[in-house]
Amino acid sequence: MNKVFNGERLKKARIYRGLTVAELAEKVGCQRQTLSMYEISKSSPSDNNIIKRISHELDFPINYFYEKTISNISETVYFRSLLTTNKKYRNEQIVKMEFLSQVYMLLQDYIEFPQFETLNISSELSPKEAAKKLRELWELGNEPIDNLISIVEQHGILVTSFATTTDDVDAFSQLVNLGDTPTFLIAYSNNKTSAARIHFDIAHELGHIFLHDWSEDIESLLKDEFKNREREANDFAAEFLLPEETFKRDAQNGPQTIPYYKFLKKKWKVSIAAMIRRAEKLGVMTTEEYQNLIRIMQRRGQRKEEPLDDILLTAEPALLKMSVMMLLQEKVFTPDEFMNELSDEYGLSINASEVEYLLDLPRGTLVTTKIINFPTLQVKSKD
Repeated sequence: MNKVFNGERLKKARIYRGLTVAELAEKVGCQRQTLSMYEISKSSPSDNNIIKRISHELDFPINYFYEKTISNISETVYFRSLLTTNKKYRNEQIVKMEFLSQVYMLLQDYIEFPQFETLNISSELSPKEAAKKLRELWELGNEPIDNLISIVEQHGILVTSFATTTDDVDAFSQLVNLGDTPTFLIAYSNNKTSAARIHFDIAHELGHIFLHDWSEDIESLLKDEFKNREREANDFAAEFLLPEETFKRDAQNGPQTIPYYKFLKKKWKVSIAAMIRRAEKLGVMTTEEYQNLIRIMQRRGQRKEEPLDDILLTAEPALLKMSVMMLLQEKVFTPDEFMNELSDEYGLSINASEVEYLLDLPRGTLVTTKIINFPTLQVKSKD
């Protein structure tokens, strides 16, 4: 049976690498129009050398370009900073999530992951009420959350992080449909390491998961409609991370100064900027006081990097990483067998380094290395 070149696979690999059609065509040595025809399957490369050059420039195995496209993710992807992020970068992350979902297909056939619970959170609730309800259902009380990623993973929402080619991508979430069980993936940029910033990004995506419709095309929303979605997700995150009752009491117990909110940051693991905004919304400080504090932070260069950002850390995502490590440790797979299974049974032939990147695995986890046996050495006698 002759294999058929899959133009859609070519397009996804190109987007994954962050290249335009013109940029890839120049690297491969063909016309832009020719490459476009390949991508929409109007024609196929007749010269094996072209395919080899495409494979080389994109660093994808040749077999990848002959596999059927499998997609089990919804078209809806919620991005933070959508209005300021170039669509090229958004598409790049979407393809990464598609690949990640195919890896997850393999893993969930072997690992019993926590199941996502479709909670009884009414669409009639306000973002604040929904956040309070989620805290109640997850039995979190009203105290600070030390490790939000771990809590989210325990409730069946998968989290990963990987480097992004732009700092404009903070975090994004995606629905994966596997049978009757919905699974949500949240990815955040590991260009940032501060617990305060990561926690707010994760809580913001939780807002989208529990507040918004996952059947609509986000790209088709009017600007004001999207801004409203973002505002609701931010309001949800603020209440979820900084519950009104307990946080307001803390905020009122000290002076409305940057040093005091730096002190509170250690406890609540939320950015100073987010806390003073919350304090203003709760009537703890006036709008004028809030604006003055923002100006002070601006002058000190603390808007991009706050005090304690390099000290307050949070645990990294663990579920996806540990599932791979467990399968290898229990000898369910060797690294080669894992990659072959992903290719043969789940239709994704990619390099092991890409799986390591998508799951934030230690480098070399899925690469089989030869063990070199050294001659037995002995300590010299001093006699």
